[in-house]
Order: sequence, then C-alpha cells, then structure tokens
Amino acid sequence: MEYIKKVPYLLQALLNICLFLLALALSVLLISETWYIMQVVYNSFFVKVDSYYEMLGELLIFFMYFEFIALIIKYFKSNFHFPLRYFIYIGITAITRLIIIDHDQAVSTFWWSVSILIMISALFIANKKKSMEEH
Repeated sequence: MEYIKKVPYLLQALLNICLFLLALALSVLLISETWYIMQVVYNSFFVKVDSYYEMLGELLIFFMYFEFIALIIKYFKSNFHFPLRYFIYIGITAITRLIIIDHDQAVSTFWWSVSILIMISALFIANKKKSMEEH
C-alpha cells in the first residue's frame, strides 16, 4: 500500500524529465529556426524574396518556439504549474500565423480573427481576476 503513495511522485518526476527533454528539443529547433531566418535575410539582400508572408510565418514559428520554452521555464519556476495566460499567448500567435499564411478565404479569416478577439478577452478577464486577488 505504501508504493501507491509514491506513484504521483514517480509520475511527476517522469513528467519533469519529459518536459526537460522537450525544452532541449525546442531549444535546438529555435536555434535552427534562427539560423534559417538569418540565411533568408542574408539572401534577400542579393536575391529577390518571393514571399514576405512566408518570412513572416517563419518569424511567428520562431516566437512559438520561444513561447513554448518560456512556458516550460515558467512551469518549473512556479512549482509545477502551467499558467493559463501562456497558453492563450501561444494560441494567439498560432492563429495569427495561420491568418498570415492562409488568408485566401475572407470568411475563415474573419472567424479566426473573432477567435483571437475571444482569446484576448479571456486574457483580459484572467489578468483582471489576478489583479483583483492581489489587492
């Protein structure tokens, strides 16, 4: 019966190890994305760039890697807790990238924009609730 009480601690340790490995993998991808962006910028001085939307999409992917790494760091710093607002930031960035890359249909772009507005409203409510708890 004593070993059952140790199961949550074992699972928490496994989760922490997996998140650490994920952070390492995301860091490698972030460095790779940085290198790719630097190459595109360097080449754009000598060759005409075909699509600025693609470059902007790559920058947003860069920020998504950055946000996920920041989320994992915050998880460890806040005693194994994921703050909701970080997920909202990641969602807003992901949908913004989607709108920039795939904006062919006006109706779908409108609905994606509405979803960003909803997430910003949720972020406002979450921050307002947090500031009310501090006072």
